[in-house]
Amino acid sequence: MKEKPLILITNDDGVNAKGLTCLTECLRDLGDLVVFAPDRPQSGMSSSLTSLTPIKYRLLKEEQGLKVYSCTGTPVDCVKLAMYDLLDRKPDLLVSGINHGSNMAICVHYSGTMGAAIEGCILGVPAMGVSLTTHSSTADFSECCRIGRRLARRLLREGLPAGTYLNLNVPNIPQVKGVKVCRQADGRFVNEYMRSENALGEPVFWLTGSFEEGKPVRPDDDMLALNSGYASLVPCKIDVTDYEYMERLRSMCDE
Repeated sequence: MKEKPLILITNDDGVNAKGLTCLTECLRDLGDLVVFAPDRPQSGMSSSLTSLTPIKYRLLKEEQGLKVYSCTGTPVDCVKLAMYDLLDRKPDLLVSGINHGSNMAICVHYSGTMGAAIEGCILGVPAMGVSLTTHSSTADFSECCRIGRRLARRLLREGLPAGTYLNLNVPNIPQVKGVKVCRQADGRFVNEYMRSENALGEPVFWLTGSFEEGKPVRPDDDMLALNSGYASLVPCKIDVTDYEYMERLRSMCDE
């Protein structure tokens, strides 16, 4: 008999995060699930690795079709270690999330959620990151799960092109208008640090800030879609080569 699809699930909010639990439950009937997630919050870790200290993992729960592990490393560590030491075959799908907070626009480069999806893509697994646009620990993940599950089923059937991974963001509203395939919004964070002092009177800085979208706003960018009540789906690539600039750069180097 054909094996059930094997789905690897991870996140950057930690193995006890509500978003991870909801994602796991909504994917239960799609295949055999292995949850391999950080033992603590790891937001903003991007594609960072643990290289100077050893990491370990332990089994937290085992049920029919589901195993849950916690790992002392980063989200990328989780993906790499699960595939290197735990799994006996390559997963058919990697899903990272559900992240507490948006990963739209430039956040794809900072996010530990997306770092895990990127690593899955590098290792040849169809991969997607799923995020909800709220940081609330008591958020309703129903719409996010509905849309994420539908996308996961499609990826299990059709896969993804080599080198491509998906970034799904869902607005925090009771009913999403639909899903729009988008481009990454232009922009950057501004006023990123708040200055304070510690007990010794020394300056310390808290990461904060707000996102400022670039101008002009493009009609198919992910930030606009989310603000309009749609889920945004951005296809991303591992290859970051600027092909349009290659020929010009070559001519400059030949001068």
